[in-house]
Amino acid sequence: MSSETLLPSAVEWRRDNAPVGYEEALADMEARAAAIFAHEAAERVWLLEHPPLYTAGTSADPAELIDPRFPVFDAGRGGRYTYHGPGQRIGYLSLDLRERGRDVRNFVHNLEGWLIAALADLGIAARRAEGRIGIWTDDRDGREAKIGAIGIRVRRWITLHGFSINVAPDLSHFGGIVPCGIADYPVTSIAALQGDASMEALDRALEARFPAFLASLRRCGTGLEQCGADR
Repeated sequence: MSSETLLPSAVEWRRDNAPVGYEEALADMEARAAAIFAHEAAERVWLLEHPPLYTAGTSADPAELIDPRFPVFDAGRGGRYTYHGPGQRIGYLSLDLRERGRDVRNFVHNLEGWLIAALADLGIAARRAEGRIGIWTDDRDGREAKIGAIGIRVRRWITLHGFSINVAPDLSHFGGIVPCGIADYPVTSIAALQGDASMEALDRALEARFPAFLASLRRCGTGLEQCGADR
């Protein structure tokens, strides 16, 4: 596996250039979260791709696994079934919310805003959708379509898991599941929308918009009554 550090900052940035197995990534995330909690490691943004696979969140309905053509993993994050594979940018976030407001709702809201801003830099007009987690846009036929997914867990105020953005994956691979439990909307990608489908371009946009995302977390209140410590 080859990897490189992207940005010098208090938050470590890591990008793996070869696909990372899901179980390997999950073990790494768990170890990093424990080290951050113990003040033994820096916070981290980890950008990677997975080989083709499906993951099941804590709310996954077995009826929504239509065709398990790829390995299926229990993720331990919130949400339902999702697909990961080549051409999709995965971002695993290991951030310490003890120092960033302890507000899970604020974290998810501003995570959505970060991804929307990065996609805008690539010419993709993305947005939130009322009542639906994730990142949405219009496909070339004018239909509302999902371009990014969010699934997180927060343990002892350290975040695990994160987001996925469809850069140029094989969209037919989503056909084995009901993505995120939403059957009424298609999925799309930057490539399908004829945007800049370069993984490097997306990474640069994410890096450029990251400081504003962190600042938005620092501005939130304590929010202890709004969220549990393990989600």
